[in-house]
Amino acid sequence: MKITEDVGKYAAPQGIAEEEALKKGMEEKSHEFTEKGSELYART
Repeated sequence: MKITEDVGKYAAPQGIAEEEALKKGMEEKSHEFTEKGSELYART
């Protein structure tokens, strides 16, 4: 249930629906993953 609350907090300031916020968030994370080399395990 925490994720639902987090999505609501993410969507509200942007004035978008929660479903749209999920899609936008996944697109952002996908872009971030690609930029970091598409590695499943980050090298530390």
